[in-house]
Order: sequence, then structure tokens, then C-alpha cells
Amino acid sequence: MSIELQNLIEPDRVHRSVYTDQAIFDQEIGQIFEKVWVYCGHQSQIPHTGDYHTVQIGRQPMFMIRANDGRIHVLYNRCPHRGVQLCGALKGNAGTSLACAYHGWTFHLDGKIKAIPMGAAYDGTRLTLDHPDCSMKAAARVDRYRGFVFASLAAQGPSLLQFLGAAKIAFDDMCDRSPQGEVEVVPICHRVVQHSNWKFFMENQLDALHPSVTHQSTGSAATRVEQRLTEERGAAPLHYHYLSAFASSFDRWDSVQTVNLPRGHGLLQAYMGLRPTDPDTLEYERLMRAAYGAEKTEEYLSRSIHHVLVYPYLSVQSPLQQLRCLRPIAPDKTLSEIWHFRLKGVPEAIYQRSLWYFNLVNSPATLVNADDLENWTRAQRGLQSSGGEWVSFHRHYGGDTEKDGVIFSNKGTSEAVMRSQFKAWSTYMAARGTPGEGGLNGGAHA
Repeated sequence: MSIELQNLIEPDRVHRSVYTDQAIFDQEIGQIFEKVWVYCGHQSQIPHTGDYHTVQIGRQPMFMIRANDGRIHVLYNRCPHRGVQLCGALKGNAGTSLACAYHGWTFHLDGKIKAIPMGAAYDGTRLTLDHPDCSMKAAARVDRYRGFVFASLAAQGPSLLQFLGAAKIAFDDMCDRSPQGEVEVVPICHRVVQHSNWKFFMENQLDALHPSVTHQSTGSAATRVEQRLTEERGAAPLHYHYLSAFASSFDRWDSVQTVNLPRGHGLLQAYMGLRPTDPDTLEYERLMRAAYGAEKTEEYLSRSIHHVLVYPYLSVQSPLQQLRCLRPIAPDKTLSEIWHFRLKGVPEAIYQRSLWYFNLVNSPATLVNADDLENWTRAQRGLQSSGGEWVSFHRHYGGDTEKDGVIFSNKGTSEAVMRSQFKAWSTYMAARGTPGEGGLNGGAHA
């Protein structure tokens, strides 16, 4: 190891430098983000030939693009001639080929060299149309699951499904809620730069203790309005429940369970009560039964899932088709992409239901998001101080159940989530292989 980390990680606490140190962050990028399978986007973002969408994998500027044969490629956003990025916009359509705006080199949509202007000027050099140095470099491996596109910059390692393991339920649960078995991206993405280390976000998503503290003001206000509307009208719109749930008691949050999987992935099991008996929901369930039958419909719609984490960068709230993806920038700076998906073949009211959650809970404008961001910023500043050396993960330490490498919290507020994530983090950083699988993550299209 280039950095001695064994003295910084203990079973129930970690040293503050793992959140603040530049050298540790640099090693994280190389050992984790540029080796594991990283989420690039959804296939519906690039439906047509030549469509592209740029993405950052670790420190590597990349883009995914749909080629003439319908395959999706993930390429380094760099011309092999002088290094100029070919895709300068966040998204767009390249037409029938990729062209460099600097010297006019052109490439097929799979990145292979197509033409070099004034090619005779390179006679006698390695820059010929049949030389691999003249083609764009592709991600070592690209794969899709249920329409979600991932890439790994490492040539060897577990397959995508092996990497996801049981966390693939995030994508199954989302897509299974459509009578067509598919979702499509809603093109508006909320992007938030949080002034904190990426690990705060991942720890927070399954932290069941903080909602009743951090989001108390929002939850209590929503509860009062929800109760008043129920008294006046007999019922309140469902979206008030999205916010009032944050005011649940400590005991209620302690009754949920986290399931902490190998490789740092995890689930928060807590059914959100999203099956009212209004006409729109009844019509939706009728469509589901027509597609899957009564038994499968009940299985799909009653799954007890609130959050699924794909470590180290993805948070999926599948019952409401929400996905948040992290792109670390610096030890104290992280880009968060917040995406929303539409279930294919469902009534518009069902889509609006999840859109409310997107805007009320996950958007940059909501107080829920703002409260979290404030906490993480304060934590980052606090850990940069000399007020203490360690970060505690002692809550319910020793009180969880482990079976076949999976840790089940016996209390919802157990910090088993953080302990599990740092167990995976330590394995990645020590280069002993991908947690739960021998070998590190290492094709080129999906």
C-alpha cells in the first residue's frame, strides 16, 4: 500500500483523515472508482444512433454513445492525436461519426479511426489507419442490466452481476413496477455540488437515526398540514406523507432493518405505504395483474425496500424510481447527480406521484436535501479541525447478525451500515481484491 491505512481503520471507528486527506482521496480514485463497475447512465438517454452523454469515471472524462448497430460504447473523451475532447457538451448527437474540432480527425461511433486529414504527412510514423494508437480508447468493459449502463476501466474482475450481487434488486424492483418491465429516464437531472467527502452521502442514506433529528422541522410541519387536511377532507394527498414520515419517532426508525451486503452495498427495508385505494392506483394494479398475474403483481408491489445502495457511489429509491449518483471531485467536494425515471405503461397519475417525491425530497430546492447538505458540510469542517482524531461507529456494535457475509442489523439505527462500508473500503484500498470476490475489477460495448 502506498499509504499506511491499517492504523486508521478499526472495527468501530475510523480516523478523520480518511475524509480529509488528499493522498487518501487520490488512492480512492485509483483503487476504487477507476476499477469497479461505475454507473454511466440509462440506455434511454441515448435512444438514437450518434446520441451521446458525457460522464466522469474517477478522474477520467468519458462518454457513452450509441453506434450504428445499436450497441452502446463507453469511450475516453480524448482524441488520440493531440488530446482534445471530442464531445464538448454534456449530451448531444454526433451524427454519423465523431469529429475532432482541432485537426479534423474523424472516428466511427465505436471509436475506431475513420479518417486522418493529410494522411500522407504521417508516412513513416506509427500514425496510420490500421494502428490502434489512432483509434479512441474504450472502457475496458461495458455492460447493461435492465437498461442501466455500467463501465469498468479495469480489464479483469467480477462481472457486473457479480459486482452488484443482491443489490441488483434496486433495478429489478424499479423495472418490475412497470407493466412493460421497463423504465425510461426523465431528461431533467438535478446536479448538486456538496462541499463534503463522498462517504458522508453513502453513510447517510441508510442512517435511520438522523431523519427524526435532521428533518424534524420539515416532518413536523408536513404532519400538521396532513392532519388538518385529513380532518377537513377525510384524507390528505399522498405527497404529504413523503415529508411527514421524516418526523417518525426514534422507536419507529429503530424497528426497520438494514441489510449490509458484501462489497459495501446495502438495503434499508421499510415499506413506504404507497398503495392507496384511489382509482388511479386501482387502474395501475389492474394493468400490472394483466401483465404479470395476481401473484407476481403482489410480489412486485409489496417489496419492503426504501433505499438500495450500490457502493461506493449509487443510491436508488426503486419504489419511486429515483437514483442518485456520486462523482467525487476532491476530498471535500462531490458532485451528486439526481435522476428520475418514468415507469413505462402506467397512468400519468402514478408518474406524478413519483415526480412529487423527486421535487419534494430529492431536489436541490427542498429543505430535506438542504438539511443533509448542511450536516455534511459541517462534518467536513469539523473533521478538518483538531478537536478529535476519530469518527465513531459504535452504535449497536456487536449487536447485529451476520450470515454468509451479510450483516443484518437487529436495530434500525445500528451503525452496521458504516462498519460494513469501511470493511469494503479497506479491502479495495489494500488492493486485496473486490470485496466478496477474488481479484480486482478489470467488453467494450453493451
